[in-house]
Amino acid sequence: MRAISAATFTTAMIAASQALAAGGAAESEGIGILAACFIGFGAMIILFQFIPGILMMAGILKGILSLGSTDARQASTGK
Repeated sequence: MRAISAATFTTAMIAASQALAAGGAAESEGIGILAACFIGFGAMIILFQFIPGILMMAGILKGILSLGSTDARQASTGK
């Protein structure tokens, strides 16, 4: 009796695991609207941080490249 119960239990577990892995739902096409909104929101955050960074880098480069000019020397000495 115990051997039959173990065999029945094993068979039921194998069938259940196959049923859970099968899914059975309709196949979806691509990502959902919520996932697309999340990805878009992340892209907007990156873009809105990238633009000020580019402007700051341009200002830094402008300051570094203008150090050799006479206007920068006069501005730093105050004369």
